[in-house]
Amino acid sequence: MADGSIAPAAFAFTAEVEAETAPIWEKVKDKVTPIEWRFHAPLIAAINRLKREKNAVILAHNYMTPEIFHGVGDYVGDSLGLAREAQKAEHAEIIVQAGVHFMAETSKILCPDKKVLIPDLRAGCSLASSITGDDVRLIKQRYPGLPVVTYVNTTADVKAETDVCCTSANAVQVVEQVARDWGVDRVILIPDEFLARNVARQTNVGIIAWKGRCEVHERFTAQDILDMKEAWPDAEVLAHPECPAEVLEVSDFAGSTAAMNDYVIQRKPKRVVLITECSMADNVAADAPGTEFVRPCNLCPHMKRITLQNIYDALLNEQHEVTVDPAIAEAARGAVQRMIDLPPPAVPARYDLVKARHHVDVELI
Repeated sequence: MADGSIAPAAFAFTAEVEAETAPIWEKVKDKVTPIEWRFHAPLIAAINRLKREKNAVILAHNYMTPEIFHGVGDYVGDSLGLAREAQKAEHAEIIVQAGVHFMAETSKILCPDKKVLIPDLRAGCSLASSITGDDVRLIKQRYPGLPVVTYVNTTADVKAETDVCCTSANAVQVVEQVARDWGVDRVILIPDEFLARNVARQTNVGIIAWKGRCEVHERFTAQDILDMKEAWPDAEVLAHPECPAEVLEVSDFAGSTAAMNDYVIQRKPKRVVLITECSMADNVAADAPGTEFVRPCNLCPHMKRITLQNIYDALLNEQHEVTVDPAIAEAARGAVQRMIDLPPPAVPARYDLVKARHHVDVELI
């Protein structure tokens, strides 16, 4: 084809393709129909061959669909995990970010010598779009001397104005560490309002917050959780800390995507509800065959722009390269690296739900 895309005739579901992708099919066959698999499998085989030819790796976020997550992802996980894996991919010449744009920027910040591709340049993030570097500069003028902790779900120019980045997996740890290091009792934590409010309930450090929100997690309500508990009384409800605080109050567990994954794999609950982007349930379910997943499905429209076809096209044509101004990248790298260098918690990061039920005010900018 003129644009370099693989021609439809090359998508044949041959015996060779079937054999090559059989282990992947075993993992996803309860989440992908046989009809869909006949279209997915040839692309998966082609992408995996192309990765070897081009010395490329694919970083796949937890919110990718199962055929991407299990089919072509070399490194899979949450934002913190992918940031760490990007840095470890020393042998790779190309990184394909199966996620959203800020994640690709983070990979480029950490790996400036590698070519970083994103399959669709429109794969953005409502939370990352809620704040700019100019906004952060104004915040610092308003609160001089206070450290700025920025959620990794932000653009490179925001990270460049930041002291330390965090994720939902280590936000409490980062806030408390920064407060000790700076000798202060208040920290600026931006841009996710709900994450900030939930962190505030876990610590004695005062939180100054910004009114940014994830369009997936903000849609969940406490009544949604109560309705699900009434319908499935034996289900354990696991909530992401980007949800409103009242959602965490009525949940059975709260933690990052990595913590939710660990909870299911280790505890093996009979039935579970994951209050987050619904593709994650499909991906965790592949590794937890004994657990039934109730799926309240809020999809991220930005994550769903990433498909097997545009992953293949990006890799084949080496298109949609993500670049970051070197001066911005240099400034941002320190904030991201400080996050990565923090020792991992002794146990997977979780939010104490007893503390979560106590109201703690944040100062909302």
